[in-house]
Amino acid sequence: MTQFIGTGVALVTPFDKDLNIDFNALERLVSHCIEGGVNYLVVMGTTGENPVLSKEEKRAVLDAVIEAAAGRVPIVYGVGGNHTGALVKELETFNFKGVSAILSVSPYYNKPTQEGIYQHYKTLSEHSPLPIILYNVPGRTGSNISAQTTLRLAHDFENIIAIKEASGDLDQVMKIINERPKDFLVISGDDNLTLPLIAIGGNGVISVSGQAFPSVFTEMVNQALKGNVRAARPLHYRLYELTNMLFAEGNPGGVKAALDLQNVIEPYMRQPLWPISKDLRSALETEMNKQGLL
Repeated sequence: MTQFIGTGVALVTPFDKDLNIDFNALERLVSHCIEGGVNYLVVMGTTGENPVLSKEEKRAVLDAVIEAAAGRVPIVYGVGGNHTGALVKELETFNFKGVSAILSVSPYYNKPTQEGIYQHYKTLSEHSPLPIILYNVPGRTGSNISAQTTLRLAHDFENIIAIKEASGDLDQVMKIINERPKDFLVISGDDNLTLPLIAIGGNGVISVSGQAFPSVFTEMVNQALKGNVRAARPLHYRLYELTNMLFAEGNPGGVKAALDLQNVIEPYMRQPLWPISKDLRSALETEMNKQGLL
């Protein structure tokens, strides 16, 4: 699974002022990321505003990204939710041509037990035509995938190949890294924890800010993976305050503003999300200029 070592980015879904999907902007975004050195693209993660897209729109976005990428990088598609049976039907009927793996968030809102989480992913594993990347993000789901549950899944199912860990708990991450199967990947889900996570044995990141600043971010990740922490550290701190700003008023408002400042996309989002404040946008622009990113 070496194709998922390095920098993946969770793509935003660009909209125009009428809140229709802006496919020209999406093509520019894909090129912006690939030309910046990104290793793979993730479609329909949380950053892609998938809750406000119809089934047909999700399909259209995926097809557009596959076409724009033109085989240059692998594509990961988000298939997650809190109704296991519905996800099984999607896995069995969806056309995954052009997709290399599935990113599946842990069930949210209904807060299953650890055994429930295990059985959920077991069922998905038994029906998935593609490798699965687990996604642990307690801040959004309301429950944590424990290290023990992650390790149990990693050891029991060969097609569960990785976890995107966004718990923010490095002790939990270290337990997974220390006891994982040889080829199981541990991927950062927190941009500002990517360098420390790689330093303790992680394999890269699925990033939000990496799509706004792909050249700097991917160079930081590449240096860290080579063990060149001294080279990676200044790149990490170059983006540190910017990354905090991108998340200060929620995701993906911040990263859409940063991409708008670079004329890649426009900053529109569908409600209930809302563009960032003028003050934050001004501060973001000032910091991007300070770091030579405009």
